Amino acid sequence: MRRYDLALIGFGGVNRALAALIVERGEQLFEELGFALRVVAITDLRAGSLVDADGVDLAPLLATTPDELAFADMKGGSRDPRNEWVIREVQADIVAEATFTNPADGEPAVSHVRWALEAGKHVCTTNKGPVALHGRELRELAAQHGVSFEFEGAVLSGTPVLRTARRLLSGLRITGVEGIMNGTSNFVLGRLEDGADFEAAVSEAQDLGYAEADPTADVEGHDVQLKVMILANEVLGADLRREDVVCRGISGITTVDIKDAADKGLRWKLVGSVTRRADGGVDARVEPVALSADHPLVGVSGPVNAVAFRTDLLGTVTISGPGAGPIETAYALLSDIIAIHHAQANGAAASSGHVLEETVHG
Repeated sequence: MRRYDLALIGFGGVNRALAALIVERGEQLFEELGFALRVVAITDLRAGSLVDADGVDLAPLLATTPDELAFADMKGGSRDPRNEWVIREVQADIVAEATFTNPADGEPAVSHVRWALEAGKHVCTTNKGPVALHGRELRELAAQHGVSFEFEGAVLSGTPVLRTARRLLSGLRITGVEGIMNGTSNFVLGRLEDGADFEAAVSEAQDLGYAEADPTADVEGHDVQLKVMILANEVLGADLRREDVVCRGISGITTVDIKDAADKGLRWKLVGSVTRRADGGVDARVEPVALSADHPLVGVSGPVNAVAFRTDLLGTVTISGPGAGPIETAYALLSDIIAIHHAQANGAAASSGHVLEETVHG
């Protein structure tokens, strides 16, 4: 049996939820999947860093609120996050990267991923920036060092659209992808349909935790733009940059637009799409679209997300599910770890992890 030691980079909602999954389901994972998980390092911008080669005791950390958590007074703790040192030097098999990242340049997540791959460690991340902006470079770096780079949560959180395309739709020719990939904008459009004005709808989304204090990335389409780049590059084999993706958000949609669409049986949605052209290239865009009642995405409401794959043999295949939430996104990291384990078992990546000499209990 095998154990993987993890370094959690960032200890906000997502990696805290992953830690909780390890505490609550560790023995079950061992019995069902054939591997154990142990956290040996955690870094956090506010809490600092914590390292324990024998395994961090997660329960008391999870019992402490994020605002009160401080590693400096703990054994192996420091008030400094020491991200680069932890990633490069601490003996861990997998780096789980879930930090707050600038969507314009992908930092600091890009550097975190690069440091880990250079150190010969597997990486799973929920951040869009590294994949959308530096995906090819990082995949090549992973291959060079014989490790895995996984990022299922970068598009629809825990809803597995990338693995669906790669594995379940293998053998098909995917000619296009379109989706509703931002719950905030979808919620706001729904509230506009209910009669709310734009500012009130955004404020309500913030109160419910769907939107950040600065909702620009959501309502202006920048979040979806990165996700479209990932789908284009990973599913259709493109090599797009941000400037290749036309991007227009929902802030220009008026109540008159909403009413006119409703009168025609249409609903406005912020749609991200990629279409393969006859010459083999792709067209990619993010824009509000008034969808007809028979469109596969028209019924997607509230914070739910969905992606529709257009294929040559099956027609349109649609997958929907939660596009946000710490538990859902933590599941994406767990699914990445499972993928890393399968790659190890199949010899697709360099040998890693620790062989356990006795059964793990709890």
